[in-house]
Amino acid sequence: MNYTINRTIAGWGIDDIDARTRQALANHGFGILTEIDVKATMKKKLDVEMSAYRILGACNPKMAHQTIGIEPRVGAMLPCNVILREVEGGVEISAIDPVASMQAIENAELTAVAGEVRDLLAKAVDAI
Repeated sequence: MNYTINRTIAGWGIDDIDARTRQALANHGFGILTEIDVKATMKKKLDVEMSAYRILGACNPKMAHQTIGIEPRVGAMLPCNVILREVEGGVEISAIDPVASMQAIENAELTAVAGEVRDLLAKAVDAI
């Protein structure tokens, strides 16, 4: 099962893709709650080198509020992570598929909202 929505973009650096990703997410109602520079963290903590790898914790406040109202403990699975990483041939963007991540919770109403969030994330990834 695929658990991410993916796209690879050639010809752009990770900083440019980062800016384009943030804008596309904002245009679809998402803000960034958390940011992790995995490359910098691995260098600092383990003194290892790796390709650029960033995790953006994206949140659509309206949808998050709705899901928490349906299932209060769903916050353990939020925000929706979006990964930016350097790969051969460009920068890959991978956004979590909320429907896949919510399968552990048997709640049809929550699954429906997760589908709406997936659609918004897919549109944002396509717009980058």
